Amino acid sequence: MASTIPWERVRRSASKLTTPLHPDDYLRLVNPLWSARELRGRVEEVIPETEDAATLVIKPGWGWRYNHKPGQYVGIGIQVNGKFQWRSYSVSSPPERGRGTITITVRAMPEGKLSSHLVKGLEPGTIVRLALPEGDFVLPDPPPQRILFLVGGSGVTPVMAMLRTLDRRGTMPDVVMHYSSPTEDRMIFRDELDRLEQKHDGLTLHRLHTDIDGMLDLADLDQICPDWRERETYACGPGPMLDAITEHFESNGLEEHLHLERFSLELGGEGGEGGTITFQNSGKTIEADGATTVLEAGEEAGVGMPYGCRMGICHTCTLTLISGKVRDLRNGSEFDSPNEPVQTCVTAAVGDCTLDI
Repeated sequence: MASTIPWERVRRSASKLTTPLHPDDYLRLVNPLWSARELRGRVEEVIPETEDAATLVIKPGWGWRYNHKPGQYVGIGIQVNGKFQWRSYSVSSPPERGRGTITITVRAMPEGKLSSHLVKGLEPGTIVRLALPEGDFVLPDPPPQRILFLVGGSGVTPVMAMLRTLDRRGTMPDVVMHYSSPTEDRMIFRDELDRLEQKHDGLTLHRLHTDIDGMLDLADLDQICPDWRERETYACGPGPMLDAITEHFESNGLEEHLHLERFSLELGGEGGEGGTITFQNSGKTIEADGATTVLEAGEEAGVGMPYGCRMGICHTCTLTLISGKVRDLRNGSEFDSPNEPVQTCVTAAVGDCTLDI
């Protein structure tokens, strides 16, 4: 029986070669990571960190850049129940040429279909879709001489990439890190952080177990880090925590020294004025208000709109704007150049516009 398996594989491959295929499909037959149309990666290993968190070691395929900056995030798409689900996760590994892999560290959320699948249901060998590294929450080069990290829960992941980078370079500056977690057992990277603190005289860790000790009182910063006003501060964690930190720094006139990373996409920018959206090739039009994305309007009109993450990460939804103007709901940026590519999942019409689909 075993001797027939290779011939069966040959037969299946040969049958595919007799049907019309896109050149990308031929590449996939040779190596599933080879694709000219999209970035892909293969999950090499899933490493448990805590009961509800795991690190995914991913080998990217063609088109990947290995020069991400410490603290940036990537988009990852996984097929779940026949549909691709997209989310963004911070890269927890340091940038290192020749490494060949990257890591993301994920905490399974009770309401998170994809995060739970990544932590508890993903098998090594799984092929995933990737989006290139993005984000401005990064460690500058050279780093500040004095740094304060304020992290909570899985917000430790981008900061871990920064610490690992400093450790690899052997240039750990004066760093104070305050890490809030519900319990000691749920502290991701707990043992590695202990080792880093023992290794580097310049690194000081403060741990807070919020289920026992309550949330961080920012008035305590004077005791935790007496010179916090003179440091560059990087904060990442739950929204309420970041809101409180922002208010505290603004009240002290130090907002220019605060760098934040929020994990959730908020389409909170100014909407469009709305208008008539024409989908030229489909011959369909629809009236849309300024809060409805072009993608949603197209779907309501019955147009076969391309989409992936539906949150502005993967660019699968990008179409050509033939005429008119659209506005990015995330930040208010406007696009009105003829034949300009626009992301339909995060833009709304500003007056009448026409798209090439």
